[in-house]
Amino acid sequence: GWKVSMKSGSLSYILPRNRLPVQLMSQVRVYTSNGQKKDLGSQDTNGSARGETLHKVETGQDTTNAGQKQSSPKQPIQVKVKPVLKKREYGPKYTQNNFITGVRAINEFCLKSSDLDQLRKIKRRSPHDDTETFTVYLRSDVEAKSLEVWGSPEALARERKRRKEAEIKYRENLFRNQRLLWEYKEFFGNTKPRSSTATMFFKGPGKVVMVAICINGLNFFFKLLAWVYTGSASMFSEAIHSLADTCNQALLALGISQSARTPDPSHPYGFTNMRYIASLISGVGIFMMGAGLSWYHGIIGLLHPHPVESLLWAYCILAGSLVSEGATLLVAINEIRRSARAKGLSFYQYVVQSRDPSTNVVLLEDAAAVLSVAVAATCMGLTSLTGNPYYDSVGSLGVGTLLGTVSAFLIYTNTEALLGRSIEPEQLQRLTEFLESDPVVRAIHDVKATDMGMSKVRFKAEVDFDGRVVTRSYLEKQDIEQLLQEIQQVKTLEELEAFMLKHGENIVDTLGAEVDRLEKDLKQRNPDVRHVDLEIL
Repeated sequence: GWKVSMKSGSLSYILPRNRLPVQLMSQVRVYTSNGQKKDLGSQDTNGSARGETLHKVETGQDTTNAGQKQSSPKQPIQVKVKPVLKKREYGPKYTQNNFITGVRAINEFCLKSSDLDQLRKIKRRSPHDDTETFTVYLRSDVEAKSLEVWGSPEALARERKRRKEAEIKYRENLFRNQRLLWEYKEFFGNTKPRSSTATMFFKGPGKVVMVAICINGLNFFFKLLAWVYTGSASMFSEAIHSLADTCNQALLALGISQSARTPDPSHPYGFTNMRYIASLISGVGIFMMGAGLSWYHGIIGLLHPHPVESLLWAYCILAGSLVSEGATLLVAINEIRRSARAKGLSFYQYVVQSRDPSTNVVLLEDAAAVLSVAVAATCMGLTSLTGNPYYDSVGSLGVGTLLGTVSAFLIYTNTEALLGRSIEPEQLQRLTEFLESDPVVRAIHDVKATDMGMSKVRFKAEVDFDGRVVTRSYLEKQDIEQLLQEIQQVKTLEELEAFMLKHGENIVDTLGAEVDRLEKDLKQRNPDVRHVDLEIL
């Protein structure tokens, strides 16, 4: 009903009904629904000339063109009309259709939960794993309700300022508030089960660390007595070594207890890296206290040698230290073997990758302790046989070198872990293949999988989704006959726009649901993957 066919002479035109006849000789004009026109080919700028030319064609006065027309086949010239949807300008008012959660509505607009009961509630797909849907509110409704409650924007601003000042005051008195909160938890402790940090030190790495603290503390005490009695430089190095081990393992125990803290808004990914931080500081402590003092005492012994007293008690204490350090070493080895077997890794891989930094520190410290006892006993024996105190000083330097090597290894492995290294290529390949095997995924790009420590992996990837599969997934959940009726009822551009906006928003929600499904499946099949970020490409 929007085109009309018109014949004039030997030419045929198809023109819009609301347009005057316009002669088209060597060009095709494209008319849009907003009144604009585009000329393809040569353009006539003189409107009257176009009218005269059209009159000539209709009356047959243009003999030259008429001759050319007779020699060329008769073809109709068409004017194409291209409907264009007018671009919508989105202003600030459109953002009032945004959704806002109840928590934000209460905090940002100073409302109560009872105020939200009167507002429209909208169910949306939940971003959390433990719930499928959650309730949101229209931002415009929340703003209107806040103005209704507080009377004016100025009153709302004053209330926000008052609450901000109260929050600052609360933070200034944080220590007192934490103490009150602790007393509150102690009073109501039987109403809710709470996990105790102390239980962490009766199994796994915590047990290994506590055993090492007790044994190394006793070793330090007896070695110190032997050094006071004999004056041996090697025995002094051993005493310093045991003291350094005791302090470092106490630091490891602190790191284990801090790593069990639950995530908070300031640390959303938790405190698991506290074990690596404690192990890193432990490595630095071994280097400064153990290696540094041992080298210092050995150099002093070489520069100012003095005779060594009876070494009988020193040998007895070294023998007891060898047994106790060996027992702690066996406990650490058994724990690492068990953990490595559970992860499907070899003993060497588990230690080098620093999967459990606390147990690694105990293992390396006790291994160094056993070797240093052997070095100290050998050098002291040479001093007893030859009477030369230089052997004892060389033994102190050897113990210091051994401790320096252990500390360098600990510093390197824990630094690598804190920097966020990538997971093994084989594990990364399995994760990528799992995603690519899903029909909704067309391709995977920019894959990053970071080991966050303590067998926790963060996975990120750019995903190219197949829009056809997503759309088909949406259509499978719809009534096709009803959808077909809606399509048949579309007659105007406005109805087409409303139809597309309605189903377009639903298709976007379907795409979000597919992303959630992939993230959930990835975590279930790979328990080490704790955080997944799939970005739509």
